[in-house]
Amino acid sequence: MGRQRVTIGLFFLVATLSCCWATEIPSSLQAQLVIERVAPTLVRALHAKGLYYGAPIFLRIFKASKELEVWVQTREKFRLFRVYKICATTGELGPKQQEGDLQGPEGFYVVTPERMNPDSHYHLAFDLGYPNAYDQAYGRTGDALMVHGNCVSAGCYAMTDADVEEIYTLADAALRNGQPFFAVHVFPFRMSQKHLRRFRHSVWLPFWFNLKEGYDYFEKTRRPPQVMVQEQRYVFEKP
Repeated sequence: MGRQRVTIGLFFLVATLSCCWATEIPSSLQAQLVIERVAPTLVRALHAKGLYYGAPIFLRIFKASKELEVWVQTREKFRLFRVYKICATTGELGPKQQEGDLQGPEGFYVVTPERMNPDSHYHLAFDLGYPNAYDQAYGRTGDALMVHGNCVSAGCYAMTDADVEEIYTLADAALRNGQPFFAVHVFPFRMSQKHLRRFRHSVWLPFWFNLKEGYDYFEKTRRPPQVMVQEQRYVFEKP
């Protein structure tokens, strides 16, 4: 491919539009009732950690350990708020490549307001935005890859209803408070050298080393990097 420099999940476009008009956040009676019930408990839990409700959020997903982390911004950095257990997922380690392979995606995704789904058949949900620019560069197919409730999966990351209510409520509050989108970084495992050595014969090792660059950036700075795609690789810049 020729030299390509595009943003994942319309990073620049969303940031530009957010200064011009507010994007409507989808809602439903079900979501409103959930948020009304769940928000007070979250406010207290956040306050106990020196965080506030409505602050920008950042999510990380780890396939092997079935964990979803929610990070909340405080000043210039993000602090870990909670780690949720992923209730159900399908497939093996490695990225999603095509419709119907039952793989969960791996990579760097963003959730914009229109990807929130308060009317999901799986309680509450948000779309990860697969395929992103990287996936498209490799001709990968599929859609509607979600984080949702109901604890059933066909390539999505399924949570219990109680857990997705908290995650969805935090996301809804952040978006309504002005965060134009939130990032979701999906890894096969925690990107240590030990884990990479264990899978050193995997066909996905070069891909995982590329993911590790973004993982290491956040580990060092506690700020999600600006993620772009250049010549079929993820590249990372200071936001």
